[in-house]
Amino acid sequence: MLFSGGQDSTACLAWALTRFESVETVGFAYGQRHAAELQARKRILARIRAEFDAWKQKLAADHVLELGVLSQIGGSALTERIAIGVRADGLPNTFVPGRNLLFLTAAAALASRRGIHDLVGGMCETDYSGYPDCRSQTIEAVQHALSLGLAENFVIHTPLMHIDKAATWSLANQLGGEQLVRLTIDETVTCYEGSDARHDWGRGCGECPACSLRAAGFARYAQEKASRIR
Repeated sequence: MLFSGGQDSTACLAWALTRFESVETVGFAYGQRHAAELQARKRILARIRAEFDAWKQKLAADHVLELGVLSQIGGSALTERIAIGVRADGLPNTFVPGRNLLFLTAAAALASRRGIHDLVGGMCETDYSGYPDCRSQTIEAVQHALSLGLAENFVIHTPLMHIDKAATWSLANQLGGEQLVRLTIDETVTCYEGSDARHDWGRGCGECPACSLRAAGFARYAQEKASRIR
């Protein structure tokens, strides 16, 4: 499970824990401009072990891999202290070129050493920032390349690929109830600035594109939930 410590990967971790007997997690230190998500990973894993009896026995080893080459390449607002904006080609400058490709390759190499062939990631092309390495076509191509290149049959699962942020909140509720929703609000970090400011939808600056997506999704989720209760 590619586990960053953000909302999406936490929902995907819950998804994996409901489907597999053993789940190992892997995070990446790639020179990101803040360590808030890496710190959140530890809190989230500890709370899952402490609060979710059905999952704690399935939660196996955690790994953190160094991929500092991404910060050496630079040019992204997620690896350098530059203002968040739009590149000349129309992509957000928070796009880190090759990030998901490297993440999946490193995760597959680790998985191969450990006899694992199912990879789970939080990539989504429905309600996202426009990153080309989050598209289903990209993930399918990477899956094919990894299977060929490592001579093993890998499957990359992307539970969020075709759902929006409101549905991601709903998925968390379906998988782990209000307890998982509360954990997501309390502990996960999606904010590009790594802000610890608290809102009804969780931690974040409330202004960056990631916070805006998360907040809008939570608002839709809360509205839909209220409508069902009525």
